[in-house]
Amino acid sequence: MIESSALQAKDRVDRRRWIALAFISIAQLMVIFDASIMNIALPRAQPDLPFSDSDRQWLITAYSLAFGALLLLGGRVSDQWGRWRSFTIGLVGFSVASVSGGLATNIGMLAAARVLQGVFAALLAPAAMSLLSVTFPAGRERATAFGVFSAVAGAGGAIGLLLGGVLTEFASWRWTLLVNIVFGAVAVAGAIVYVRDAGADRQSQRHDVLGTVLASVGLAALVFGLNRAETEGWGAGLTIASFVTAVVLLAVFVVVENRVSAPLLPMRVILDRNRGGAYLSVSLAMAGNFTQFLFLTYYMQAILRFSPLMTGVAFLPLVGCLIFGSTQLGTRLVGRLPVRWLMGGGYLVGAAGMIWLTRLTVENAYWQVVLPASVVMGLGLGTAFMCSMVLATSAVEPQDTGVASAMVNTSQQIGGAVGTALMSAIAAGATAAWLATDQTAVNAAADQAAVHGYVTAFWWAAGALILAAATSFILVRSSDPDHAATAKSSTDSAPVFAH
Repeated sequence: MIESSALQAKDRVDRRRWIALAFISIAQLMVIFDASIMNIALPRAQPDLPFSDSDRQWLITAYSLAFGALLLLGGRVSDQWGRWRSFTIGLVGFSVASVSGGLATNIGMLAAARVLQGVFAALLAPAAMSLLSVTFPAGRERATAFGVFSAVAGAGGAIGLLLGGVLTEFASWRWTLLVNIVFGAVAVAGAIVYVRDAGADRQSQRHDVLGTVLASVGLAALVFGLNRAETEGWGAGLTIASFVTAVVLLAVFVVVENRVSAPLLPMRVILDRNRGGAYLSVSLAMAGNFTQFLFLTYYMQAILRFSPLMTGVAFLPLVGCLIFGSTQLGTRLVGRLPVRWLMGGGYLVGAAGMIWLTRLTVENAYWQVVLPASVVMGLGLGTAFMCSMVLATSAVEPQDTGVASAMVNTSQQIGGAVGTALMSAIAAGATAAWLATDQTAVNAAADQAAVHGYVTAFWWAAGALILAAATSFILVRSSDPDHAATAKSSTDSAPVFAH
């Protein structure tokens, strides 16, 4: 009888964990798709408010700037306040900021709302990931949970484009922001009932004020410089000044973190060989992943003449394969193959899909290149992302789970920003070079030149994915993504680079 009661209690705990995963994933989806959902909506918002084309770029940048700059602080705050408290505050704050943006009566109000979204996203995202790492035990369950979570993270950009297209076409651009109140309310209700901060004790250590300022301003300068590079060029004075500022401040940040007693980012988090390899490979892979979303959107709308809604629908095979790769392929192969082979192999398969996209021409139909390439990329990247996320948050000291999770999000944000800026510049240069050598019919030449630019960017994106694979093969030595979490050894706190 006692044994039966114990089994029933265990079943209830297990069921609660998986329900909690659904609500945590909804929160993560909000954070990810809000980086892209307004891209489609802004042309419709412009006549309403109104604002210039340069202001339109700032409305996109405002979110990524605040999000990227404050992620490390958000991760450390979640460790000190408690993950559940940070998660719920982040959810409520993000939802309120979204509503204020949806009700904006001028450009200033909308820009302020986008900044506030980024601030609360920087608190919410690390808390969500660290909650997963303490909710699910090491092994198959954690791999499955992170498979779902990484699928949401990988597919969020495409889901944002689809949802943005639907809401803009059939409702109003304002609903691309107001919809977050629905997601937020569901996630908050679920967090109150089902999400628990298992075994977490809030810390009372002092804040690393200097490290916080250095990291926040340095990351903001880096994200700002990358956005300026995309719009003004890499040689612009403000772009160069931003990069120099970022390098100096982040270098000083590393020095400070090695000397203070309570660092914002303990170096033990990133100097672990396996985690360091996961962070670097995710950053490189996101540079390629963001590239395909960006240029496939251009290609399908400008060349294939798809509507915004149809463009979003066209991304669904990629989303489905990302989910299948993360939740099925990755979780079934973990434990059977070394994690570095799953990560490296997954990124190589993703690179093969990206190379497939280099066959694009102005005459291609969607099913000839975009569809098969999307399937290949989704399966490969989904598998690799799942393993990378589990590895990046495994074998971490309990007091560091928030900041370790924040590093994953920071890697994604910086990788995506670098990829977007760099590939945009490469594509623009290739397009200009094509036009300079082709003086045939203007419209035909313009389309061919644009596709040539996209294809050139896809070659570079494939190179980024190959580098991500090489990083995984060279740096990662773990045989199982959460092996160290299951074996609490004395080496946990020592940098694995020394091995």
